[in-house]
Amino acid sequence: MAAVPLLLPPLATSPKKHLLFYISIFFLIFLSNTPFSFSISEDEALIKFKESLKNTTALDSTWHKGSNPCDKNKKWTRVQCEGSAVEGLLLGEVGLSGEIDVDPLIALPGLRVLELANNSFSGTIPEFFLLGALKSLYIDGNQFSGDIPKDFFSKMGSLKKIWFSKNKFSGPIPESLANLKYLLELHLESNEFSGPIPSFSQASLTSIDLSNNKLQGEIPQSMSRFGADPFKGNNELCGKQLGKECNKGKENNTFQRAPMSKLKWIILGLVVSLLLITILFKAKRKEDHFDKLGKENLDEGLHVSSSNRKNTSIHSKGGDSVHGSSRRGAGSQRGKAMGDLVLVNEEKGTFGLPDLMKAAAEVLGNGVLGSAYKAKMVYGLSVVVKRLREMNKMNRDVFDTEIRKISKLRHKNILQLLAYHYRKEEKLLVSEYVPKGSLLYLLHGDRGISHAELNWPTRLKIIHGVASGMSFLHSEFASYVVPHGNLKSSNILLTEKYEPLLSDYAFYPLINNTQTVQCLFAYKSPEAIQNQQISPKSDVYCLGIIILEILTGKFPSQYLNNQKGGTDVVQWVQSAIADNRESELIDQEIANATDSIEQMVKLLHVGAACTVNDPEKRIDMKEASRRIEEISLI
Repeated sequence: MAAVPLLLPPLATSPKKHLLFYISIFFLIFLSNTPFSFSISEDEALIKFKESLKNTTALDSTWHKGSNPCDKNKKWTRVQCEGSAVEGLLLGEVGLSGEIDVDPLIALPGLRVLELANNSFSGTIPEFFLLGALKSLYIDGNQFSGDIPKDFFSKMGSLKKIWFSKNKFSGPIPESLANLKYLLELHLESNEFSGPIPSFSQASLTSIDLSNNKLQGEIPQSMSRFGADPFKGNNELCGKQLGKECNKGKENNTFQRAPMSKLKWIILGLVVSLLLITILFKAKRKEDHFDKLGKENLDEGLHVSSSNRKNTSIHSKGGDSVHGSSRRGAGSQRGKAMGDLVLVNEEKGTFGLPDLMKAAAEVLGNGVLGSAYKAKMVYGLSVVVKRLREMNKMNRDVFDTEIRKISKLRHKNILQLLAYHYRKEEKLLVSEYVPKGSLLYLLHGDRGISHAELNWPTRLKIIHGVASGMSFLHSEFASYVVPHGNLKSSNILLTEKYEPLLSDYAFYPLINNTQTVQCLFAYKSPEAIQNQQISPKSDVYCLGIIILEILTGKFPSQYLNNQKGGTDVVQWVQSAIADNRESELIDQEIANATDSIEQMVKLLHVGAACTVNDPEKRIDMKEASRRIEEISLI
C-alpha cells in the first residue's frame, strides 16, 4: 500500500489538547492495522471458535491448541484441509449449540466450506458475511430466526451453495442472493420467509427450493424452468408453474385503458427488451458451453426420466480454447491431444473437441460428481460427456496417468472411457452412449417392453455381470480405498442384450472435495455413517443393495439423503430371514418363475451377507462373487 502523508494541524494552544490529538491519531492508525498485529494461528482460531459453542464433546478428543489441524497423522476431526490450510469445517449433526462467534474464522483465509447443519443453534443469523471467500454455507436444520438483511450476501460473491432450510427465518428473501453470479444451489424451504421472490436469473443455478414458506405474488418468469415443486406450500404465490393465475387487478385495468399511442410504445419496448435478452442469452451460452443441464438427483428423491430428453446445442467457452482437428485427419493422432481433447481409446473411432462442440446434445442429468449429456456427432457416433467439477487437486500429468490407468481396463461389464478434456476448473470424461439406459430407470421408471423383459433369467444375468465387473475392479484397483466407490443402480447401464456396464468407478482418489466424496454411495455404508470410515467392503455393501433392489423390485431408501421414502431393503430382508419368510419379499413380477425360487432366496441371503452392519462380519467381494457364480450355475 502506498504511503499517505499525514498532514497535522498547527499546534493547539493547549498542550493537553495537542497530546490528546496525537494519541487519538496513534490509536486510529493502530486499530486500522489490528488484523495484522493480532493475526493468530489456525489452531488458535479454531479453538477460539469452539469456545463460543456449547456441547462440543465430539470435537474435544482432537481439537488441541498447539497441534496442527491438518496433520495427516493426527488430523482434527471434522476439519477438511487442502494441503496445510483449513479449507472446510464439517460440523453437521454433532449436537452443537451456543452463539456462533464468526470473528475467529476470519483467520482461516483458505476456509471455503462451513457446515453447521442439523445442530441446535438459535437466534438471529451470525455474521457469516465476514467470511467473503466462502463457497458453501450449510446451516439447515437449526432454529435460526428473524429477518436476514437484504444486503447480507453482497460481499460473499464466491458463494455457490446455500442451505438455510428448516429454520425459522422470516421477512423478505434477501435481494443480494439474486446477485450471486456463481450460485448453484439455494435451499430456503421450510422457513417463514414472506414477500415476493427476487428474480433469480443465474444460469449457473441448478437446484432451488423455496417451498413451505409464506411467500407472495407472482413467480418471476426467469424461474419458470424449475417447475412447481420449489414453490409449493406458499398459498399466496401465483404463476403458471403452480397453475394459478395472478390477479393483477387495477394494474390490468389501467393497462387496458391506456391510449393506443402509449400502448404501441409499451409493446415496442417489450419487443426491444426481448431482443436484448435473446442476444445476451445466446452470448451466455457461447461462454458456457456445458452449463445448460438438467437434473436427476436421487439424493433428493426418485426422479427417473426416459431417454427422450430436450435437445440443446454445445458451444465452446469463449471460442478461444478450442483448436485442433475435427474427425477428418484426426486418426493419426493416436492418444494425443486433439483440440484439448485427449483420446485414450480409439476403438469407437477418432474425434476431437470441435466435433463435440458441433454435436446436438441431450441433457442426461446432474449428479453428485457433476453433469452429463449425450452428444451425437455428425458421423453417427453417440457419446456421453460427463463434466466433473470436484477433481481439481491433480495437475495435468497426474490426472492423465490416473485416467489412462482407468482407460486400459477391458472387461465386458465395465464401461470404457474414450477420451478426456483437462482444465484446472473442470474435467470432461467421454464414454460410449448406452441407449437402453440405467438399471434404475428400467426397474423403477420404465413400464414398457424393456421393463417387461426384466424376467428372472435377465435379472440373474444382471446380478452376475455386476458382481463380475466389481470383482474385476477389486482385482485391478486392490490398493484403492474403494475400487468403485459409487455403485448404485443409476450407475449400471444396460446394453441391448441386458449386459450390465459399470460406470462412475475408481473416481475416489481423484476427488478433492470432502463433501463431494461423502456423497459417493460407498459413504452410505454403516461404517461410513457411524465412523466416517470406508474400505473395499463399503463396495460390498453397495453390491448388496443392488442385489436386494433387483430381487425385491423396491426402490431402496438408502439412495435418499434423509432416507424418507423408498424401502429400507436391508432391514426388511433381515427381518424376513429371521422369520423364514424370504419368498414373500420376491418381486411379484418374477415370483411366477416358481422353479427358480430357490435361486432367488439364496441370492437374497447373499445380499443380506453383503449388507451386514459390521464390516468385519461382512463377506468380501471375492466371496460375494463366488457365491453368486455358484447360484448362476444351479
